[in-house]
Amino acid sequence: MQPKKIRIIGGVWRSRLIKVIDAPGLRPTTDRVRETLFNWLGQRLDGRRCLDAFAGAGALGFEAASRGAGAVTLIERDKTAFANLRSNLSDLQSFPVNTSIDLVQGDGVAFLKRQANASWDLVFLDPPFDDHHTLESSAQEAGRVCDGSNGGQIYMETAVGCDLAALNSLMPQWECCKEMTAGQVKALLFQLRRD
Repeated sequence: MQPKKIRIIGGVWRSRLIKVIDAPGLRPTTDRVRETLFNWLGQRLDGRRCLDAFAGAGALGFEAASRGAGAVTLIERDKTAFANLRSNLSDLQSFPVNTSIDLVQGDGVAFLKRQANASWDLVFLDPPFDDHHTLESSAQEAGRVCDGSNGGQIYMETAVGCDLAALNSLMPQWECCKEMTAGQVKALLFQLRRD
């Protein structure tokens, strides 16, 4: 069976396709959600340091690179999904972008825990929906490693039933500034509290 493909929706790699494998917990961000997210973020991410902590097929990280991010690191734990991620990057690099792109096979939460405070401008969190502990741990760490004082933002994808108040309590300095629901997905964008 051929892997499913999704497209990059903006920037240098616009309309280029990436492969999505069928693996437990792997759920690529849909075109509609990505389009909304990058409307929230602005169409260009020039120079921003972006971390995709649960990369899967790489849709969010590659979209950021396509839109001019300065550096993008994509983390994926599953070996098969990581091999697909590497293949997707190889296919995309036939048309290079001016972004430093690093792929890391490993655990997203463990990677976040090793990062210095305020070392990233944009953190993408999209862990498997049934793993509440990973979402909570990664949210807490993202609140520490994202440079909110310099306009940094944290994006999360969760199940529709996710308790936003519980997430906010894990990141008390942050507030949800944008929210949308699409099917079974709740998309949330956080920025540093301004009060």
